[in-house]
Amino acid sequence: MTFFLREREGSLIEQMDRPDCELRRLRRSYARFPVINFLLARWGRNYEQRIRPLLAGSTATTLLDIGCGGGDVVRRLARRAARDGFHLAATGADPDPRAHDFATSRKASDGVRYRRALSSELVAEGGRYDVVISNHVLHHLSPAELAAVLSDSERLARHLVLHNDLRRSRIAFLLFMVAFWPLGPGSYIHTDGLASIRRSYTPAELRDIVPPGWQVERNGPWHILLVYRPPGAGSA
Repeated sequence: MTFFLREREGSLIEQMDRPDCELRRLRRSYARFPVINFLLARWGRNYEQRIRPLLAGSTATTLLDIGCGGGDVVRRLARRAARDGFHLAATGADPDPRAHDFATSRKASDGVRYRRALSSELVAEGGRYDVVISNHVLHHLSPAELAAVLSDSERLARHLVLHNDLRRSRIAFLLFMVAFWPLGPGSYIHTDGLASIRRSYTPAELRDIVPPGWQVERNGPWHILLVYRPPGAGSA
């Protein structure tokens, strides 16, 4: 146990990432992600402190979620903005057709749409968004893929980038193993969640590899937030 989780296990493959995983279990996993993200990912706090100050009452603010999965984060952020009297035009992008099919099957607020696309494809189209985010994506990427997504994010964002991911620790692993097993039956939530923690970074590891201009910040006890503000964009 002394050496467990000391190093990142980036070679692990999660069941949901396998093209031959069971579709019924995959869709149940997407359906249960809102619970996980509501309890742990702190997008409510990030909305209040970082995204809401960028919203304008008379014009739409655009937001892109890279690797959106089932789309629950963009739906939640759009609802929060609407309740506050703002229009958040939120786009969830994911290259996986299974994620895209699930996301488009969910009821969403006006202004929410989904793209089956990589971030590089959106860059090639000339896409630009006021805010670019991702949730639990970074640990899925190889070092080259991570560098590419951060570069794409810099080119896509006008004002702010927020990449939220798990922070690897033994406490996080043990608490998830004990507390979230009820969400596991019939889905990949429990097994893949534990694998995700094993694949995730520590703050020090991310600081060693992110490009200049990126900040590695704490996002609650279990998450890391990569923050980028384009030059001249100001702060929120």
